[in-house]
Amino acid sequence: MSQLRVEKVQELMKQEISEIILRELKDPRIGFVTVTSVECTGDLREAKIYVSLMGSEKQVKDCWAGLQSSLGFIRREIGQRIRLRFTPEISFALDKSLDYSAHIQELLLKIQKDEQQKETVAQESQAESQAKEDN
Repeated sequence: MSQLRVEKVQELMKQEISEIILRELKDPRIGFVTVTSVECTGDLREAKIYVSLMGSEKQVKDCWAGLQSSLGFIRREIGQRIRLRFTPEISFALDKSLDYSAHIQELLLKIQKDEQQKETVAQESQAESQAKEDN
């Protein structure tokens, strides 16, 4: 199957699954979920949905369990919304890239704060030495 068609189906599935999770799922365990990407096999029979989950560790585990229990419902909805010869078998995978980027951002902010503190200390010591020279 053409790679362009697979990419279009992947994008459409990403949009539809996001919509299903946001509006259709009633499971209270499912909290803040972001569908980051969808990867389909070339024959469109299998799809891996990458999701990012936010919250505490317990909330993430509960949300993951809720998503796993809703696989059949999501697959049925995809089959009704997208006209394909076969509805893909879907599976979820955790996308850790958002957590990783947040960690990198924290490190960069810490480095920036340390640099500012070093500048402040250097300016204070320079001001003190200049004040001693003036006396």
